[in-house]
Amino acid sequence: MMKSFSFDTKSFEAMMIGPARAYAALSIDYTSKLLGTQLESAKAYADTSLAQARALLDVRDADGLRSYIEGQQQVAKDVTERFKSDAEKAVSLHQDFFQQSQKLAESSLQQAQKTASSQAAKA
Repeated sequence: MMKSFSFDTKSFEAMMIGPARAYAALSIDYTSKLLGTQLESAKAYADTSLAQARALLDVRDADGLRSYIEGQQQVAKDVTERFKSDAEKAVSLHQDFFQQSQKLAESSLQQAQKTASSQAAKA
């Protein structure tokens, strides 16, 4: 005769599946935000590059060239500020993800300890 095997899915859900699902959701949200930021940045850089290419096509004489070159200083300043802003956004996203992951790990550990204690009390 075979012994029946009893498995409590509630404790397994609480200790393993629930935290894994929560971490996966957190990771997907983080990835979505990071990709959105990266796409926004890429579009801004592409728009700047195309605007500069169009401006260069409008150069017809020495004065136009001088004006274009002088404008490059402002473009360089704007792009540098954009790089800085993009880096700050990425750092903020990373910090937020780390903090939320840490909170999730702590709450999962507490839940696992409670579940283990209740299982030990039943045994």
